[in-house]
Amino acid sequence: MNFGKAVVKLRIPILILAVILLIPAVLGYVHTRTNYDILTYLPKDIETMKGQEILAQDFGTGAFSMVVIEGMDDKEIKELASKIENVDHVERVLSYASATGGSIPVDILPKELKDSISDGDAQLMAIFYDTTLSADETLNAIEEIRSITNKQVFIGGMSAIVIDTKNLSDHEVPIYVAIAVVLSLIVLTLTMDSFLIPFFFLLSIGMAIIYNLGSNVVQGEISYVTKALAAVLQLAVTMDYSIFLWHSYCAEKKKHENIKDAMAEAINKTLVSVIGSSITTVAGFVALCFMSFTLGLDLGIVMAKGVVLGVICCVTILPSLILISDKAIEKTAHRPIIPDFSKISPWIVNHYYIFLIIFAILIVPAFYGQAHNKVYYNLDSSLPKDLESIQANEKLEKEFGMNSTHMVLMDSNLSDKEVRKFINEVNDVKGVKATLGIQSMAGAGVPKEMLPQHILDILDDGEYQLLFILSEYKVASDEVNHQCDEINNILDKYDSKGMLIGEAPCTEDLIKVTDHDFNIVNSVSILLVGFIILFVFKSVSLPVLLVSVIEFAIFVNMGIPHYTGAVLPFVTSIVIGTIQLGSTVDYAILMTNNYKDARHSGMEAKEAVTYALQHSITSIFVSALSFFAATFGVGVYSKIDMISSLCILMARGAIISMFVVVLLLPAVLRVFDKLIIHSSMGFMEKKGEMIYGKA
Repeated sequence: MNFGKAVVKLRIPILILAVILLIPAVLGYVHTRTNYDILTYLPKDIETMKGQEILAQDFGTGAFSMVVIEGMDDKEIKELASKIENVDHVERVLSYASATGGSIPVDILPKELKDSISDGDAQLMAIFYDTTLSADETLNAIEEIRSITNKQVFIGGMSAIVIDTKNLSDHEVPIYVAIAVVLSLIVLTLTMDSFLIPFFFLLSIGMAIIYNLGSNVVQGEISYVTKALAAVLQLAVTMDYSIFLWHSYCAEKKKHENIKDAMAEAINKTLVSVIGSSITTVAGFVALCFMSFTLGLDLGIVMAKGVVLGVICCVTILPSLILISDKAIEKTAHRPIIPDFSKISPWIVNHYYIFLIIFAILIVPAFYGQAHNKVYYNLDSSLPKDLESIQANEKLEKEFGMNSTHMVLMDSNLSDKEVRKFINEVNDVKGVKATLGIQSMAGAGVPKEMLPQHILDILDDGEYQLLFILSEYKVASDEVNHQCDEINNILDKYDSKGMLIGEAPCTEDLIKVTDHDFNIVNSVSILLVGFIILFVFKSVSLPVLLVSVIEFAIFVNMGIPHYTGAVLPFVTSIVIGTIQLGSTVDYAILMTNNYKDARHSGMEAKEAVTYALQHSITSIFVSALSFFAATFGVGVYSKIDMISSLCILMARGAIISMFVVVLLLPAVLRVFDKLIIHSSMGFMEKKGEMIYGKA
């Protein structure tokens, strides 16, 4: 029994099993942790990540928050510190009042040190947690601290940003899915010939999405970026498979009296087609797994798995749904509302030179634009300005001129004299507000013996001593990166094994890592997709031609932000090219396959290209419009710029790829016809005579 007949025979058990499998999938989804800290995806072997590990293991402090307190005296701040220290997973609270017991007036401190911890009625406080920066325990602690403090207390730092990102993302993700579903329904209603069939498409794909999200429990956790994009992107890239099955089934119904036989044949044909189509999409996502910044691995695995599950559901669950609802579907039949685009095919082919000229004009500015895009790495920039953490960071900048905090791990055995010399040199570095540590406090009128033991424990574990460097410069800026380099050079003079860690040094590493990843991912995706085209068409020339056509579409898409002045999140610039290539090269493969069939049947070049375009243009239009519908609405709605930018670029990329394939690829096939048939198998006329195009 072939696969199609087996599915038709077992349609009821398939649907029962599909519903049953939703239960473990939902449980898996609920128990899959979401990671909201992008920096944890940096390679574990770089110095900044090793330093974070030492901080967590040796000091028992995996994270800290810088807090601005307004309108409280030292006694009130000390009481507040005691209250915060009672919160679960708060290790210590460090402020001038808590460190000295409020017995030493802040006014006796040197001006530089005083200004770094006090400004008018505002004072600075640091809260240390015994869990890591983005651990659930840390995030819960911040939520509790916010609940027991008033509007005079502003909690900044990365952990606070992570909790606000979590809350915003968790609120928005269900809305993303709702927007994608509604817009997809509108497109499918316009393009399909039944009002009911779009609901079955979405039901089948919805099950595949739930299975995919539920199976992520095996990974333990996924990033919030992956969680936010997974459902929408899986809907966008797998919708084609459902449309193909439906069209194939409608065609087979005309040939078979029995709908079961028609569906069995449609399943078999669809399986062959969608496997070929899905391989390039999977390849695009697999390319992301080659990133050393493992957010790519996270997104790549989830989406590659989602495409495979989408194919499986398309040829099992969807046919079963259609068969048991065939009469109801027929009752809701209607004529497709979209016009017949195939009628413009002869005009496009006849005027192919126009599109070659347009290509020649656009290629230079498109290439230049995509190569000169501005990219930001500061994760704060992707979030709305009204979030509590963003407002707290603005307070840190306004009240204390502080935009970032670095940490230094130095050998505990270094003499106080050497450490003070180090502190003095660091304080002379441009943009450094102050350096805080045991020596900076003990050398500023506060005897070391007067510092409480729990404060000493925070700053020295016997192996390493910890210093905080307050910087005026924003994370990910050229200024702070240069500042980190200068501090590292000074640190090497005093302690060759010392480490500079914190958000700014981590982000500097992020810039270096992702710049390398950009080239790797693009190269791998082009090679993988090119190899698949080579295998599919057994052609030397077509991999170069088809990939070049889609790469031109990518250049146009990625070049637009340069000319509009948009600044892109760093993740967007890395992953969008491989996603657009993997998901839209199918448009070019579909048209080329029709061109191959036409040439093989004996048509000359111009006639074959016209035939290929006529038999592809509607499918390409529907596919691109479906992709656009699933992603554009999310891009417009999302308040998280990293999600919004990715979705807008994917939506725009699908439309640009559609126009490039429909308008430019026919010209490429005409111009390179002789090269293609000389360097490819299966383009000969059936009799064995090679036919050359006569343009």
